[in-house]
Amino acid sequence: MSSRLQTETRSGGQLLVSCLESLGVSHSFGVPGESYLAVLDALHDADINFTLCRQEGAASFASAAWGKLTGAPGICFVTRGPGATNASIGVHSAMQDSSPMILFIGQIGTDQRDREAFQEVDYRAFFGPIAKWATEIDDAERIPEVISRAWHIALSGRPGPVVIALPENMLTKMTNVAPCRAVQIAEAGVSHHHLAEALSLLAGAARPLVMAGGGGWNEAGKENLRQFAEASGLPVAAIFRYQDVMDNHSPAYIGDAGVGMAAHIRKAIKQADVILCLNGRFGEAATGAWELLSVPNPSQKIIHSHASDAEIGKVYQPDIAFHAGPNEMAAALSATGLPNGNDLERSGWLASLRTEYEASLRAPAQNSPVDMAAVMRHLQDVLPDDVIITHGAGNFALWPDKCFAFGRGQRLLGPQSGAMGYGFPAALAACVAYPERMVVCFAGDGDIQMGIAELGSAVQEGAKPLILVLNNGSYGTIRMHQERDYPGRVLGTTLVNPDFTAVAEAYGMMGIKVARTEEFAAAFKTLSDAPHGGILELDISLEAITPTKKLSEL
Repeated sequence: MSSRLQTETRSGGQLLVSCLESLGVSHSFGVPGESYLAVLDALHDADINFTLCRQEGAASFASAAWGKLTGAPGICFVTRGPGATNASIGVHSAMQDSSPMILFIGQIGTDQRDREAFQEVDYRAFFGPIAKWATEIDDAERIPEVISRAWHIALSGRPGPVVIALPENMLTKMTNVAPCRAVQIAEAGVSHHHLAEALSLLAGAARPLVMAGGGGWNEAGKENLRQFAEASGLPVAAIFRYQDVMDNHSPAYIGDAGVGMAAHIRKAIKQADVILCLNGRFGEAATGAWELLSVPNPSQKIIHSHASDAEIGKVYQPDIAFHAGPNEMAAALSATGLPNGNDLERSGWLASLRTEYEASLRAPAQNSPVDMAAVMRHLQDVLPDDVIITHGAGNFALWPDKCFAFGRGQRLLGPQSGAMGYGFPAALAACVAYPERMVVCFAGDGDIQMGIAELGSAVQEGAKPLILVLNNGSYGTIRMHQERDYPGRVLGTTLVNPDFTAVAEAYGMMGIKVARTEEFAAAFKTLSDAPHGGILELDISLEAITPTKKLSEL
């Protein structure tokens, strides 16, 4: 008999669910499949809710968004083969977002391997390049060990997704092994040996810049970042789609370094003499495709702190490096503070960048039936202090990304992977996680149709998302690039769309068409009061392709 602690006999599926309960899991997303019926049976008696999604890509998106929003791994269950490959989009998004997630995949029986059994896939090979860890549990007695390790990997260092395949015969095998216990996650601490040197370098800079983002932040870490930046007179740029890493109303916040980068942010990066990168990975969007900083040794002095040692020196070689978690690093910076240095030059640099950021929020009036510049001004005024804003991928995302200032309690869920279809499943996850908070989803007419069936999931779950569909009859981002690179040769970017309001009503939600700007405020209030949320379909001119550029100007 095993020397491990013995308990009552249960199936592998029951043991798996008991482990998740021990880890504090309260919710999961998925699409059912016969390959993991033993898990579904165990969930029937567990205190873990299961949100039934219509497609595995949406379930994995929702799980990735759950991890980004709550800080706990999003849990997703899908079946083998097509279910798993559909779900891969959420795994890729979770990895690029540094979002903790665990994807469980029902798998063929262990006795059928390597015969090209029905829906057989080698998941270690398939998911290995896009997940932090991909594995398979062959022995039910090892379930507690693997689940504990998966939880630790998903949350430690740079958070990310873990994929676990569950052979069908393993899930039905009986075992008396005890479930795992709660897992303690350690955050890498700060090497104080280099802290004084880094602070001195920042204090002596005339044009310093802080770039902050990545996964793993908590509210205390964000607050320490704000306090340090304000006390030190340091401008802070959020890294692509991490605008909620800091209160945008802070006098130290200057905007985001990401797709559609504002001119003043490009200037701040290029002209900075010292850059402190807090938990960012120097990705393509944040560096202008690595052209704003020379590779591998920028002319700017680089101080790089990251929760993962693998990110330090991956592209740029720092002058001072810290292998430290974001919250530990922010706490150390705030507690120590900046010594006196180029205070006058620094304050002028910050004031100029802050002024340019505030100006960038105010987009010019749009030549469109519904003027999104006016819509964003209204939303800035009326959205609650704890609103959660989500979006997928497309030019429409520039509106919440560039023309909305996120307050301290407001959150943004947008995919660093640039995945279309992310926004609505993310809104579903947000509604489930925080049913008392308003959740507003921005979606393009192409973007929403990559997951519009999840309206059924939202209604079934009792969620109340407020979905703004910006309808310009086009895959706008691709059309923009098409007009720029191949003018007058439009192909494959024009959309024939349904009546989105009728689709919403068919699912039991509210649908309202907004044909003119003046109609938006009343329509949004009506939708906000609707019992099941729904869709506002906004009539947007294709000419209004971005907040600052017309299509004809390209």
